[in-house]
Amino acid sequence: MRTGLLAALAALIASQTVPAAAPPLGAGLDSLNRKDYQSAISSLRAARKAFPAIGDYAAFSLAEAHAASGDQAQAIEAARFVRAFQPPSPMAAKAVLVEAGALLDSGAPRDAIQLLRDPARTLPEPDASLLLGAAYHALNNLPEAVRWYQRVYYGYPASDGAPKASEALAALRQKLGSDYPPAMPARRLERADALLAARQYARAKAEYKELAMSLSGPLRDMAAVRIGAADYESRATTAAFSYLSTLKVAGEAEAERLYYTLAAARRLNREDVMASALHHLLERHTTSPWRGKALVSAGNHYLLSNRFAEYEPVFDACADDFPDLADASYCHWKATWSRYLRRHAAARKMMAGHLERFPESSKASAALYYLGRLAEDAKNHAAARAYFDFIVTRYPGHYYAGIARQRLEHAAVAKAQPAEQVTQWLGALNIPPAPGPVDPEATPETRQRIERARLLKEAGAAHLATGELRYGAGNGAQAHLVAMELARQSATPHQSMRWMKSLVRDYFSLPAESAPEPFWRYLFPMPFEKDLRRWAGAADLDPHIVAGLIRQESEFDPRAVSRAKAYGLTQILPSTGRTLARRAGYKKFSTRMLMQPAVNLRLGTLYLRMLLNQWDGRWEETLASYNAGKSRVDLWKTWGEFREASEFIETIPFTETREYVQAVLRNAEVYRRLYSSGTSAAARRKPDPSS
Repeated sequence: MRTGLLAALAALIASQTVPAAAPPLGAGLDSLNRKDYQSAISSLRAARKAFPAIGDYAAFSLAEAHAASGDQAQAIEAARFVRAFQPPSPMAAKAVLVEAGALLDSGAPRDAIQLLRDPARTLPEPDASLLLGAAYHALNNLPEAVRWYQRVYYGYPASDGAPKASEALAALRQKLGSDYPPAMPARRLERADALLAARQYARAKAEYKELAMSLSGPLRDMAAVRIGAADYESRATTAAFSYLSTLKVAGEAEAERLYYTLAAARRLNREDVMASALHHLLERHTTSPWRGKALVSAGNHYLLSNRFAEYEPVFDACADDFPDLADASYCHWKATWSRYLRRHAAARKMMAGHLERFPESSKASAALYYLGRLAEDAKNHAAARAYFDFIVTRYPGHYYAGIARQRLEHAAVAKAQPAEQVTQWLGALNIPPAPGPVDPEATPETRQRIERARLLKEAGAAHLATGELRYGAGNGAQAHLVAMELARQSATPHQSMRWMKSLVRDYFSLPAESAPEPFWRYLFPMPFEKDLRRWAGAADLDPHIVAGLIRQESEFDPRAVSRAKAYGLTQILPSTGRTLARRAGYKKFSTRMLMQPAVNLRLGTLYLRMLLNQWDGRWEETLASYNAGKSRVDLWKTWGEFREASEFIETIPFTETREYVQAVLRNAEVYRRLYSSGTSAAARRKPDPSS
């Protein structure tokens, strides 16, 4: 009886227990979002006291809450605390804006201006300029207020601040009358250009039309041309072509008109107009950057139909006449590769020239590899050894390093000593050095950022932890360890991978042994491993190639949907999925099934096996077909006499497909190293980079 009474009493007490209070920082942020400023202030003060190591976050939100509730003095004090905080706070720049706004509202516009115009600070725009406009307005320095409001209106037309600036400028225009300082014509054109860059094509076109009617001289001509550019960029190609073909302008605007005319003509397959535009650009605008852009566009047009007699001289002109153009290296490589594939006598000199002229080229490892193959053709195995050794050392994770390692296994190359002359030449190139090994030991700065991120979660502000770590990676903390911490905290393998890829950019230049295994496993995860191996085995496929393909297709996100509406891990179109499902014996099929990992892996491996059979087991053509379609690959196979698979891959004209094939094969090597049988389960557990 007594036991039953005690049990009932315990149940009653439990039912009346007050739920645990929310962590103070999270509670304060929630109250702030609900505009319950007094509750926010109370919670944020508690958070600042309870978590002094992340007091800057609580102080920043305190500054916002005080400012919103009208206590500008407290807002200023809290914002200054954030600005002075150590380590430097991710909220510091925003705190300057809050402080400036509070100074302005408390009648101290001069102090706000001094704060905002400190040259040592980089502040968020256009908010800083908008505040400066308001501060000068408060001082009755109306011309200066106009200048800052115009900076927002014309420089950031797609921003939330632009309508506010427009409203302020309208009032100032009415007040100043004839004394109102009009925007300079170049600034007005800048606004339309910014709208075009923001892909607001209709608004940009309307602005250009107004400018073409109100301006004169070169700026009028530029505005007139960009009416057509807006049509072109919005895919109204026929309208753009008709308009630009008859437009009369002069100077650099004429060069721009010719470029857009050529680009529109390319879409419409008007090669006569393309040739005419290139001729006029050469005759009248030889050094104009618009001619450089036109050469790239025309070269790509001819490249896509394998017309080397037309694209070689175009790419040559691009590289020779515009060596500083962003695409100059691309142009030179395309011209070089064409000569190599045709076994032209100039190929070797051009390969070497590519490395000398463009040592930072993304094609450096390719140029080195084919120099090695040319050396082998000449029976100069010592030179070949030097080239292949250099690739493996400098670009260890690149596609060409993988096939260079295979060449180094050939007896004639393996027993040769690297040619000293080639080694010296390679050493004299300005190829950027490889990144150093990954230090597994966290520095004090890194440990501090990781600890602050942990505290943010504990304080109820987990959503701020990633920003803290990203800020730390750019401000003294070790990016690779920060990335590993973000990866460790992520809920899914694909999120982990994305953090690693975003913060550790040049990881393919790292030797495998220069980074700990967990570093590589975050970059190359294999979730759903049991199903992946099961269905890869059922289709008689190498599971490491399947994993490498999935990494490129979906980053192992089972819910990934592409722009083409392909679904799931292996990115299958619903129409293809329906056909594959019937072959696999499914009685029913729905698109949602493609987001089920086991189903997607079964259908994807089935499709991959079908393609591999069509290509007699050749992976290079199979992967290209998976990405671009078999009919295209059938065509590309006729474009040369390929002596090895890498030559076919390098000839693929679609950059996406070419890089896709190389990436999948490169990925497979890493997966083979990481996930071959015998790897311990302990090595797969998530590490703690702060330990």
